[in-house]
Amino acid sequence: MTERYAVIGNPVAHSQSPFIHTEFARADNRSITYERLESAIDRFEAEVAAFINAGGAGLNVTLPFKGEAFRLATDLTERARLAEAVNTLSFRDGRIFGDNTDGVGLVRDIVDNLDFPIAGRSVLVLGAGGAVRGVLGPLLDQRPASLTIANRTLIKADLLARQFSNRAPCRALGYDALAGEHFDIVINGTSTSLNHELPPIPNNLFTARTLAYDMVYSRGLTLFLQRAQAENAGMLADGLGMLVEQAAESYFIWHGVRPDTRKVTNQLREMLG
Repeated sequence: MTERYAVIGNPVAHSQSPFIHTEFARADNRSITYERLESAIDRFEAEVAAFINAGGAGLNVTLPFKGEAFRLATDLTERARLAEAVNTLSFRDGRIFGDNTDGVGLVRDIVDNLDFPIAGRSVLVLGAGGAVRGVLGPLLDQRPASLTIANRTLIKADLLARQFSNRAPCRALGYDALAGEHFDIVINGTSTSLNHELPPIPNNLFTARTLAYDMVYSRGLTLFLQRAQAENAGMLADGLGMLVEQAAESYFIWHGVRPDTRKVTNQLREMLG
């Protein structure tokens, strides 16, 4: 029997999830359908209910519905509770199971694919919105030497730092306070790259030992990665690997199989050009 899956969001036409999961299933010799489901902003819960009633087995959830999915789920994993957002829904026995795979996707891309350990390293995360909140738990589980959250609005960064400081050393700074600071890993978790903008970081933030990581992926280097390259950062990476790794974790949740991600990541990179 062919199981039905989809990604739900608004907009969702750009999503690569159907390609990724179809490739995972092909390699796994598994019969699934996976589609894009665009929901009106005020119709998310109704769309999920209709999907379940039509026999749907699972949904990936993208913007702007991760918070609504968190509230809709009847059962939540610890990482979903920490993120206060859900990007993976599973439907079994009349219950809705919610998980968040964004953070583990980021960590696996950095640690496994890029071979850049987080343990014992100094980490800077730019931004304090939902995307950052979703990855802080898994990042801190890697036991970095320190983790700094920088944001335009310091109070938002400080709130996150306080909430997560029981897991590892964690502090909040405004962008101006980053002047003269250096980090092993700098992660852009803001939406600036989506708008072809640069977060207001000071000059000379990057060094030859720094991994500059943008959670957004695009054709060519984002402005953030261009800045890092100009300052001779040791390694550059965008969020394409994270996209595939978080999808692989969703696939594992649904099917109990861990897909080989490298082939799919390379395919997507070629498609992007």
